[in-house]
Amino acid sequence: MSSASSITLVHQFTDSDDEDDETLSQISVVQCQPDSERLSKNKDHVEENKAKRSSNRFSRFFRSIFSKNEKDNARQPAFWKRLMCCTCLDNCREMVSKTISNVLKGILVLVVVASLIGNCVLIWLNTRRTPKCPARQVNLGQPVVHDERSAVFADLSVEEFHQVRDYMTKIPGMSISTDPLSPPSVDYLYMIDLSLPKKLDVLNHLDTNGPKPAREATAVVFHGMNNNISEYVVGPLPNPTYHYDVTMERYGREIPLTARPVNAGEHILIIKFLQHVLKPISTLLLDSFGIDSSANPPYYQNMPSGVKSGDRQTWFSLCRNEEGFFIHPVGFEILCNHRSTDNMSWLVIKVLYNGQYFDSILDLKQQYDAGTVPKIIYKAVPNYASLKPRNKPTGVGPQQFYTQGERFSIKNNHIVYLDWSFAFGLSPLRGMRVFDVRFRGERIIYELSVQEAMSVYGSVTPNLMLTKYLDGSLGIGRCAYELVRGVDCPYSATFIDTFHLLDTGVPRRLRNSICVFEHDMGRPLRRHFSEIVYNSYGGMANSALVFRTITAIGNYDYMWDFIFYQSGSVEAKVHATGYIASSFALKENFPFGHQVAENVTGNIHTHFINFKVDVDVLGVENVFQTKDMEFVNTPRYLHISSNKTNRWGHQRSYRLQVFSYTGDHLPEPGRGEGHVLGQVAITKQKDSEQSCGSLYNQHDIWNPAVDFSKYIEDNESIENQASDLVAWVTTGFLHIPHAEDIPNTVTVGNGGGVLLRPHNYFDEDPSIHSADSVYLAPGSEDSCDSNRMACLAQETCSPVLEPFTYHGFKVEARGKN
Repeated sequence: MSSASSITLVHQFTDSDDEDDETLSQISVVQCQPDSERLSKNKDHVEENKAKRSSNRFSRFFRSIFSKNEKDNARQPAFWKRLMCCTCLDNCREMVSKTISNVLKGILVLVVVASLIGNCVLIWLNTRRTPKCPARQVNLGQPVVHDERSAVFADLSVEEFHQVRDYMTKIPGMSISTDPLSPPSVDYLYMIDLSLPKKLDVLNHLDTNGPKPAREATAVVFHGMNNNISEYVVGPLPNPTYHYDVTMERYGREIPLTARPVNAGEHILIIKFLQHVLKPISTLLLDSFGIDSSANPPYYQNMPSGVKSGDRQTWFSLCRNEEGFFIHPVGFEILCNHRSTDNMSWLVIKVLYNGQYFDSILDLKQQYDAGTVPKIIYKAVPNYASLKPRNKPTGVGPQQFYTQGERFSIKNNHIVYLDWSFAFGLSPLRGMRVFDVRFRGERIIYELSVQEAMSVYGSVTPNLMLTKYLDGSLGIGRCAYELVRGVDCPYSATFIDTFHLLDTGVPRRLRNSICVFEHDMGRPLRRHFSEIVYNSYGGMANSALVFRTITAIGNYDYMWDFIFYQSGSVEAKVHATGYIASSFALKENFPFGHQVAENVTGNIHTHFINFKVDVDVLGVENVFQTKDMEFVNTPRYLHISSNKTNRWGHQRSYRLQVFSYTGDHLPEPGRGEGHVLGQVAITKQKDSEQSCGSLYNQHDIWNPAVDFSKYIEDNESIENQASDLVAWVTTGFLHIPHAEDIPNTVTVGNGGGVLLRPHNYFDEDPSIHSADSVYLAPGSEDSCDSNRMACLAQETCSPVLEPFTYHGFKVEARGKN
């Protein structure tokens, strides 16, 4: 085509509303000429509309392509004609080039994104994902067999509690209340608990398939009408048809009502009584301590209540209404006589204010108002007793989980762990206990149980001066509240609910109050490395089963552990934590403790913990023996032996090894404290001697219902005589509080226990047969046959963690009132 040639383009527009159409409609005919001539003639017009035409045509181009409007689609042929005719124009060529380039770039981007997504999907599908850890290990080498006969030791079920309660309330001639708020003047059903069957009946059932002993319960009734307490055996369960009074049979006498523990109803009456008698000195309490007497100020009381049998008068020590009020004493104590079942007859006997005694509230008020009493000036201080973290918690510490699943099994009240098996329970009074403890099928222990937790205080102030707490009378097991996952027990532990009916009216559920877990102690059970003559290494991780509960009894928390080792040993341990009991810091009080906070003395005290160990070494015919070096007066090797021998001709026995004996910290223990007379007391088994204490010992410690000293005063010969023997073990520690006990005492160094370990019972260490054993020799380091650790990396799994929950602040009752 020559430069002089021309092409005429005629374009008819039908849509004058479009901006680009409106612009182009002004041009009816465009003469195509050589570039130089065309630009000279139309320079002004082109420069003015160049940008706008290019933009409008670009927009029109894409709208015409992608538009779904029929009107637009109808114009598409005319548009394409215009585009073809404009190819001779530079601006048309530029528009087409840019359009194609942008389209290609968009397609390329889409291809790249799709490729990346596809590759990520393929990588995810072909990547080896970590498997979930199994819930239970299946290759234990032997089937897990639970003994259904262990049900003879099982705690009462919710249904059984209801059956016994309903039966007791329908006994003709009795009018028994189940309301926990019942006043002391009525007959009140305080507690229902399992009545343990006689040992010989149980052994006959377990060992010879004899008949199952009758299942029975004990019901404790406070007879406010008659001023005495009675215990009844109710059975058979779950559908009781009989009951009989066993008070005389068990205690040899009637139990006075004054020996009862303070129940919820009496506690409410005490609060109302204190509010009433403190009202006249409300200004004193507010000015001295910042206490509002009408707002139920917290207090703790001394026990036992009085100084002789029959007393029921108590020193109440007021505290500030703060978290951890136990270490917020205010220097005010009041002695009340609440012996009468009629609370209108209760009296104030003495008052202590700032170290000075007064005969009555009125006496204190008169002297205070007269200015003859040194006044305490209230000073607000930050709450040093709070357990809220002082810094924001960050991160999580090491966690332990089962790479191949749990190696223990729980069914009802029976646990099987490797070579161990036992039945378990939680007494509301005594606490944790296990029965029929077997290793490789042989019974080692008939009963291992917590019996008592006693603490004796020293002080110049009357409340703590007279305090000897017997927690078994308050109810150790009833205070086994919910355990916190990951703190009280490992996060992956198995938790068990328990139930009790003790001053509740209906069965109360203690959710997650027991935990069970296998624990790596962090040190080998045994090991040896040799480079002399024969290069080798042999060892075994010390993995053991831990059966645990924690009881929060007032200010102190006790952590109870029964630990079952693969060497055939069993350990009963206790550790104390929580708040110390304290008194107002007077200079006369410093010989009894250190000052640990503003106006606070941490008072000296001793913890005495008693365990019952009914050891049956190859049967009930056992012998008590002692061994030690000749120049040692007190024997340190205490054995309970059978008359059978091992392969080497020695009597098969178990040794009792006590840790952290408290020593002699009582000048002359009373009759109710006989269990602290020695480190170990060995007695012959009697069904009538089930416990070292009773529900009533706390408030009648001078004439106790159970006098343990009589267990050892009968002068029965036990040494080198075959008998069914029971060991009563006392452990504990002396505690002189110090600044680091604020806000809480730590468990480190504050505990004790007893270890039962085999002594010639086996022919060799039984753990040598454990699958946990590791053996290395030159060239075998990577072999999984004798070293499971070599293959641990290949068995890595992702732990299945339960969601964190906590229900400990809820009171969960089962059944209707």
